[in-house]
Amino acid sequence: MIPRYTLPEMADLFSDQSRYATWVRVEILATEAQVHLGRVPQAALQDMRRARVPLANRIAEIEKERDHEVLSFLAAYCEDIPEPSARWVHLGMTSYDLVDTALGHTLARATDLLATAGRRLRRTLVARAQEHWDTLMVGRTHGIHAEPTTFGHKLAGYAFAVDRSLHRLAAAREAVAVGTVSGSVGTYALIDPFVEEHVCQALGLGIEPAPSQVVARDRHAQLVQAVAALGACVEQIALELRLLQRTEVAEVEEQRAGAYQGSSAMPHKRNPTTSERLCGLARLLRGYATTALEDVALWHERDLAHQAAERVILPDSLSVAHFQATRAEELVAGLRVHPDRMRAALDHTHGLIHSSAVLVELLGDGTERERAYRCAQAAANRTAATGTPFQDTLAQEGVHLRQELRPEHFLVHHDVIRRRLEMLDELEN
Repeated sequence: MIPRYTLPEMADLFSDQSRYATWVRVEILATEAQVHLGRVPQAALQDMRRARVPLANRIAEIEKERDHEVLSFLAAYCEDIPEPSARWVHLGMTSYDLVDTALGHTLARATDLLATAGRRLRRTLVARAQEHWDTLMVGRTHGIHAEPTTFGHKLAGYAFAVDRSLHRLAAAREAVAVGTVSGSVGTYALIDPFVEEHVCQALGLGIEPAPSQVVARDRHAQLVQAVAALGACVEQIALELRLLQRTEVAEVEEQRAGAYQGSSAMPHKRNPTTSERLCGLARLLRGYATTALEDVALWHERDLAHQAAERVILPDSLSVAHFQATRAEELVAGLRVHPDRMRAALDHTHGLIHSSAVLVELLGDGTERERAYRCAQAAANRTAATGTPFQDTLAQEGVHLRQELRPEHFLVHHDVIRRRLEMLDELEN
């Protein structure tokens, strides 16, 4: 995890000490079930509950000799548990009964943090979309002026994209929030299934229905792909805001601190650095998703190929996405919008953005389609070449419109989309 792109609450969740605390909790829950079954004495459970969570540096010290993290954890944990109670720790379990069950619990909590950040972003996008619902601007296709739209409409599209990402994330959370306490190859040979049921129920986890020695890794791949999809939605927002901040466009601007400095050489620079950073982080998330898919196929009942990669991609993907979504919400909330620049862009092509409306009017008057298209196109080409207003070059082509060309005419059914946005807003209330 990179501190620069990790917020404190996510860093705490994935710290070594937090992981070992969760391992202790799993061990205690398993022992509770064993006591209920009459396989472990009550005194052993009491001693385990009194024992401290072993320190990460102590476990690392033991691991230098044993080269096995779980065994090193158990050795450090049992240093604080007297005999004969220590002998009952981890009874009938294998390493990944502990590791994967704890991991499912941690990933569920981390996904909840990310989902909270995503909901904040959705809420802010909805609010700002409503604020700028009637702020006219030019729509662009292929980077070229197309027809009028509004800035609110643009933000509404992003709000719905984030909403879809939240649904994908919720499904992925359900998939990954599972555990298994089923023994060395998942057959429950040395442990009663009641232990698994007790542990997973207490942790709010489902149960892997046909375990091997590990929880199936397609679950983790689904999560990381859902995280990457959310990251791509954030990237789409950030990319658009980068494009709209270009000097020759300047329709929006990131909020900046008073001491902001954009360049070590050029004092005038006001760079879209937040938007750029969000785009860069999305690239990381896509890379993590690829690695997660590589981790699905393991040898037989398990191998260890996935473990090293997961130590990086699982905490990193969730922490990066959490940071990205949080910063995106701040970016949208503080964004400065310049309606005057948007209006100027509408007028930049001297009325060419109305060509589709002109074509429809000609067709409605009975003009054959090819002739109508060529007539409007000829007038448009003359406007583009000379700067003569489109309405005038149309007149030169013998086309006299029934009404003035106004951008607002394109928004006659705009309230249909606004009503859909209001339904999304109800999710926040």
